[in-house]
Amino acid sequence: MQYVPCGEKFLSTKVIDMTDIDIEQYKIENEPYYEAQDNEVALYEAAYEARLPVMIKGPTGCGKSRFIEYMAWKLKRPLITVACNEDMTASDLVGRYLLDANGTRWLDGPLTTAARIGAICYLDEIVEARQDTTVVIHPLTDHRRQLPLDKKGELINAHPDFQLVISYNPGYQSLIKDLKQSTKQRFTGMDFDYPSAAVEASIVEKETGIDADTAMKLVKIGEAARNLKGHGLDEGISTRLLTYAATLMQKGISPADACRMALVRPITDDEDIRTTLDHAVDAIFA
Repeated sequence: MQYVPCGEKFLSTKVIDMTDIDIEQYKIENEPYYEAQDNEVALYEAAYEARLPVMIKGPTGCGKSRFIEYMAWKLKRPLITVACNEDMTASDLVGRYLLDANGTRWLDGPLTTAARIGAICYLDEIVEARQDTTVVIHPLTDHRRQLPLDKKGELINAHPDFQLVISYNPGYQSLIKDLKQSTKQRFTGMDFDYPSAAVEASIVEKETGIDADTAMKLVKIGEAARNLKGHGLDEGISTRLLTYAATLMQKGISPADACRMALVRPITDDEDIRTTLDHAVDAIFA
């Protein structure tokens, strides 16, 4: 038992017993479907073997998160994923003291848990987090591989199997939402993009069970929308949305209605762009 000051009083706080952490809950039991586009699997395996931190950049819905899930499964490592947001604080990552009936207890955050148990910690859309929050990862991304818990007075030496992975969409970068160079240059980097038409059609087909011809038609609609990026669209139709459309079709929804619901309506409110994409849907599925 140790004690932490609280005002003028000292309240008892429980020490974490690592045997209480169920590591199995963070492991991925079933193989996630992932179709490699190039040599990204070999590149990641080399980075993990050296325990190098990895930064993955690519558009929304192109398979970044699925890739990390697949690699965690392939490497047989637990995976802890954090969806970053602008309200996330350093305490949300590393942990905090909580009051309970017996005094206070320390609750590890996801980053701390990953460092303790040797998990892959995946910070998704890292640029959404405040820059004063992301600096807490710096000691884990160099030769130190340490995480100081200032509030707890503890210095964690990361487990030998621990690895840090971050991702973001460069298309949403701005001077306000961007990583500092002091953060970027602590990571190795991998670029992701939407797969080729043939590979993307294969993904849609295998993910949903839709026939190959329909999958290719959906991909053509996706390509048409991506050509409008920067000309009325902030982002094109993702592979994820293509699988949504195919799933709706498998449920008996007509191709036109499925495409409008899954591909057109989510990405724009502009009536002209909607009309253009609706015409493309009608032409391809005529």
